[in-house]
Amino acid sequence: MEESVTFSDFLEYYKKSMGLEPVDVRTYSPLVLAYIGDAVYELMIRSKVINHGSMQVNKMHKHSAALVKASAQAQLIKALQEELTEEELAAYKRGRNAKSATMAKHATMIDYRMATGLEALVGWLFLTEQYARLVELVSRGLVKAGLLEPWDEKGETEG
Repeated sequence: MEESVTFSDFLEYYKKSMGLEPVDVRTYSPLVLAYIGDAVYELMIRSKVINHGSMQVNKMHKHSAALVKASAQAQLIKALQEELTEEELAAYKRGRNAKSATMAKHATMIDYRMATGLEALVGWLFLTEQYARLVELVSRGLVKAGLLEPWDEKGETEG
């Protein structure tokens, strides 16, 4: 009989196998937090998209892209800001106020900064191992911001 592995078990095994040392997340720049947060958020969104069932990869990409673009991330953080703890708000603001050398092609500066702040918050929550809070905030934010549209069985957005 195969034993199931929890997410915590997986992460502990991953850290050990990769030789990852404990880190002080306070030493990371806000753009480093946003860098890892971008990847974590993308994985969460892709997992949500594929959970709707098999569809063409192009359609999955379109659904994912709609949820990870700067304007969608800005909507999400606007919907959540009042619910953030002081520490979470500080992580978000550090990312939002960080001076980046680049900017998204199809985003306003305000949306881009807010998206960077959200990604920094996601990265901070991930690196501080606050996984339940991370999932709670992202899922609640997607709902509150009205970003989750129902998909039909073909993977097409209804409406």
